[in-house]
Amino acid sequence: MSKITGKTETIENVEFPTFDPSKAAEQVRAVTERGVEQSTEAFSKLSSDAETAQKAFESTFEMAKTTSNEVSLKTIAALRANAEAGFAHLEALVAVKSPAEFFELQTAFLCKQIEKSAEEAKGFQAVMMRATEDVSKPIKDAFEKALKERKAA
Repeated sequence: MSKITGKTETIENVEFPTFDPSKAAEQVRAVTERGVEQSTEAFSKLSSDAETAQKAFESTFEMAKTTSNEVSLKTIAALRANAEAGFAHLEALVAVKSPAEFFELQTAFLCKQIEKSAEEAKGFQAVMMRATEDVSKPIKDAFEKALKERKAA
């Protein structure tokens, strides 16, 4: 039994915890290691997501370039066909012998050009719709993949 000076109480069989620096160092080390592991995992995930986004953008830009070339070629082909039709029409107009023949030839040409323009517009619309889908597909796929991974996590 021991006595505390200045008090009249006695303390029996009381154990005071002792500070063990080796255990504290182990706990600090464990916490630090977990923090490093979590940081490494987060960095790895961020790096992977950044690579996926970069690949999606590269694919999108490549698809946009391809689509742009296709639209340009289609435009050039349409312009060439219209120019050739116009020159052929001018040659036919030079050979006209009467006003009635002129109006008949001109009317037929205009009707054919209107039909051709409508077909070209439908063709351009189809190409642009497909282009829009093709260009947005890599980004859309990457976004959907990221959403699935976030839901799974």
